[in-house]
Amino acid sequence: MRVIFLKDVKGKGKKGEVKNVADGYAQNFLLKQGLAIEASQANMSSLEAQKKKEEKQAAQELEEAKKLGAQLEKITVELSAKSGEGGRLFGSITSKQIAEELQKKHKIKIDKRKIELADAIRSLGYTKVPVKLHHDVTATLNVHVKEVN
Repeated sequence: MRVIFLKDVKGKGKKGEVKNVADGYAQNFLLKQGLAIEASQANMSSLEAQKKKEEKQAAQELEEAKKLGAQLEKITVELSAKSGEGGRLFGSITSKQIAEELQKKHKIKIDKRKIELADAIRSLGYTKVPVKLHHDVTATLNVHVKEVN
């Protein structure tokens, strides 16, 4: 029996795949558990419509990420911190602080986990910080750390 998988089934198929499986397995397990539906013509066309909708949504998300990336490239986030001799900070600047400052000053909301700061910033001056907006889009954000007066 040909079925369309609605969820991933280990060893059998992934969501959205159309496969032939044993009739008994399909009737007694896949269909009863809601893991698959029979691959009729109507179900196949609804699957195609669903795939097109998902592709369109993915393209739109990529476009939005590119726009946001271009916007972030132009921005410099300024943060103040106390420092000692040689421009070393007492403490550090974290991705959370950078995300909060972006939200406060520029009204851009970015999850702190998307800011790829390898190690916290511990010195004064300019630092280029990569921000992963989409699996294909990475922008570079300028962060300027200046001393508190």
